[in-house]
Amino acid sequence: MSSIGELRQIALQARRAKGGERSKNPDNKAGYLFLAPWLVGLVVFTIGPMIASLALAFTDYNLLQPPRFSGFDNIAEMAGDARLWNSLRVTLTYVVVSVPLQLALALGVAVLLDRGMRGLAFYRSIFYLPSLLGGSVAIAILWRQVFGKDGIVNEFLAWFGIEGPGWISHPDYALATIIILHVWTFGSPMVIFLAGLRQIPEMYYEAAQVDGAGRVRRFFSITMPLLTPIIFFNLVLQIIFAFQSFTQAYIVSGGTGGPSDSTMFFTLYLYKEAFTELNMGYASAMAWFLLIVIAGFTAFNFWLSKFWVFYDD
Repeated sequence: MSSIGELRQIALQARRAKGGERSKNPDNKAGYLFLAPWLVGLVVFTIGPMIASLALAFTDYNLLQPPRFSGFDNIAEMAGDARLWNSLRVTLTYVVVSVPLQLALALGVAVLLDRGMRGLAFYRSIFYLPSLLGGSVAIAILWRQVFGKDGIVNEFLAWFGIEGPGWISHPDYALATIIILHVWTFGSPMVIFLAGLRQIPEMYYEAAQVDGAGRVRRFFSITMPLLTPIIFFNLVLQIIFAFQSFTQAYIVSGGTGGPSDSTMFFTLYLYKEAFTELNMGYASAMAWFLLIVIAGFTAFNFWLSKFWVFYDD
């Protein structure tokens, strides 16, 4: 009987040792097989074009002739390109103004929806819909009809005897119309804010209410501090998306950059250099410059986050 017990112990130890070897050397072939389509797409459509654009950034290339190495000529040309720096200024204005307004509106609507009103799913879908359509050509064309000289906005102002300008064709107002379009697409950050609000424990509000804290005090003392990670997440994402905005500026301005280049976004100028002027080498250098700018803003936000973002342990 003792020999049988010893055999069982030996078999059990062998089984454990075999399982340990499998855990140390797992077979991931099936996992890589399922990942293969994504990996191929990553290499062919993302990493490959990025490497090619980096090489083209140091060449003179017009699509019709083979690339000719030009060293740092494109970078030197960028430094003296007044239109490029104007497009960067327009883009920075767009980002700095539209992103905070969009996040403030998204947070405000999320707080209202968090009260548990009837038909919450319906309202959430309605408010999220502009985010799905905001970057489309159809909405950009609609925006031209709304803010055109004979558009809906001026028709509304005419009821009060006010003659509105051509908002899109006026250099002082053209950029503002695109900013309003961006703010209008607040649905995506709103849904994320709403999910974050649902994660805040109710006991904090109950304790604050017992101490006599009002709604405003509870919002700024409980909601905002606990929601700062979500605010930071939305802030980083929306800044990156805003820097890459293209369709709105292209359609609303008719591809011209607006009056006096007032809506000439950096991406729009890059597009014109690449596909209108066929300066592919210069456009590639511009693309990498935009990447550096976005990376710089992102790194700055991560550094700044340690002063105002609080994580609940």
